[in-house]
Amino acid sequence: MPPRTVRLISWLTAAMTLGGTVLATASPASAANRDGICQTGEFCYYFNSNNQGSVSDFTGSIADYATKQPSCYDFKGPGNGKGKCIKNAAASVWNRSSKTVRVYYNTGHTGTYQDFAPGAKGNLNSTLKNQNASHKLLSSAPPTGCKTDGTDTRLPTTILVYRKSLNRVERVAFKTYVKNVLPNEWVSSWPSESLRAGAMAVKNFGWYWALHSNRKTASGQCFDVYDHTSSQVYKPGSAKAVTSAAVDATWGTRLTRNGKIFRAQYCATTTACGNWVNGDWMSQNGSRDKARAGWSYSRILQHYYTGIVVSS
Repeated sequence: MPPRTVRLISWLTAAMTLGGTVLATASPASAANRDGICQTGEFCYYFNSNNQGSVSDFTGSIADYATKQPSCYDFKGPGNGKGKCIKNAAASVWNRSSKTVRVYYNTGHTGTYQDFAPGAKGNLNSTLKNQNASHKLLSSAPPTGCKTDGTDTRLPTTILVYRKSLNRVERVAFKTYVKNVLPNEWVSSWPSESLRAGAMAVKNFGWYWALHSNRKTASGQCFDVYDHTSSQVYKPGSAKAVTSAAVDATWGTRLTRNGKIFRAQYCATTTACGNWVNGDWMSQNGSRDKARAGWSYSRILQHYYTGIVVSS
């Protein structure tokens, strides 16, 4: 490995709310207030481009639209598409809610996304047209330009990744980023505590640079991290169930030193990086060996990173 500087409720239906996301538990297609009319306070999909065709209207976030009747969320208004499930079938939207709405490519509010500000009408872009799988009403406006909404106590929602081979900067949902880095930096067959230690290091490294980066491309675009070994190896679509589980298990935990987010660096072994500094770097292979010996991920982290606090 080369050296790196790594860094609704009615008598027919019931619903649960978890983390701001409405998850249907019974017959979402007939949920109250969904009448196929785009009204004030709602987020609405249209079957056709330019806000044409049948409408499907929502008052909250949905993590999975489902794909078959009668359980799917469908287009309810008159016109083309009426009665069809909306998953991977919408072409345009009208956001009549008071919050920015983020439309995602994948279920569970993950993958590529497109934001629509309050009041905005528009077509889904080429990636998301007929490829919509979930949407979320954001609690606050997402960051734009070079800004991050992260702090030393709050995770950033996004991170700016320089895709070197494509020569462009992409704003990626932060958790999506971490899940698509970890399997490229840790071996997925390694013990779970090693993967959890790796998930913490990958997350903290990205978090640190989202807060501190002043990097710019040759054309002047700002970014936080490279998508290669100069930072961490990010490959969209590479996330695996076992590594994503490690990310989920540690997502509410952070590493700090003197109250600040710690730049958790790592290398294959303690001798693989020429600029190794004891207490600032973790051995990837070492995390594997210690996990095999029964060490917890927090003990592994505290062994390699001196003066750090593992906390929620």
